[in-house]
Amino acid sequence: MLNNSVRRWFVPALIALCVSLGGVSLLAQDEESEQPDEPEEAFNGSPMTVERLGELILRVDEEATLNQTTWHFQVAGLDTILVFDPAADRMRILIPIGKADEVDSEELLRLMQANFDSALDARYAIAQGLLWGTYIHPLSTLTDEEFLVGLGQTANVVTSYGTSYSSGLFIFGSGDSADIERQRLIEELKKQTI
Repeated sequence: MLNNSVRRWFVPALIALCVSLGGVSLLAQDEESEQPDEPEEAFNGSPMTVERLGELILRVDEEATLNQTTWHFQVAGLDTILVFDPAADRMRILIPIGKADEVDSEELLRLMQANFDSALDARYAIAQGLLWGTYIHPLSTLTDEEFLVGLGQTANVVTSYGTSYSSGLFIFGSGDSADIERQRLIEELKKQTI
């Protein structure tokens, strides 16, 4: 149960979130409501396969290498790893950013804010002592476009680390990043003119 002070900010934030997501309802749908659409198929008209994923990766980097269930390749000069598991129907793009022990608490807070509103489908994550840019998706329902957009967003969160923390598309309006970016711009302008 939420206490009153948390409820005062949580409920309006939840309502704003629902409105921002196009009126998503958190209430149970009645039996007459529309059923969700079937999963989108890959552009080639069939579910994504390991072979098709390999073709896409080789189009991005013809020198990409495959080691069992892991692809290593370059995107925008960044060492990129793609791990897939057909049995679990998952794939994951990983791009290392730096050592996790160099991320202080203020920076970690900023990363979590970005995960909420400006990283979009890509995410910042910590594992194996490293900070990563990552994108995770079911393998079979992944489209060519989702793969390429996810790859681009992941590269963008890596290259924008320390500045805008953005996947490069847009900023979800109910988060903190837009205000932080506006304040950062003001501070930069002040530095330049004072």
